[in-house]
Amino acid sequence: MANSAQARKRARQAEKQRAHNASLRSTLRTAIKKVRKAIDAGDKAAAQAVFQESVSVIDSIADKRIVHKNKVSRHKSRLSAQIKAMAAAA
Repeated sequence: MANSAQARKRARQAEKQRAHNASLRSTLRTAIKKVRKAIDAGDKAAAQAVFQESVSVIDSIADKRIVHKNKVSRHKSRLSAQIKAMAAAA
């Protein structure tokens, strides 16, 4: 347990920041799931629209360094490839 007033305050701030970061990570996962759901539905136009909306959310979370930029890039790349593959399958 923190002994000084400064350490107690930092502990409070850290907990508040951890909760905020957890919320942003949840938003990231939800955005990715929305795109995957649209891809599974099979409508390429709808999937592309949802992907475009999600990219800005995903990028903003990466800019805040909640997750690493390479992880975000990997997710975007794989989702984009799945959307492109829909045309070949259809």
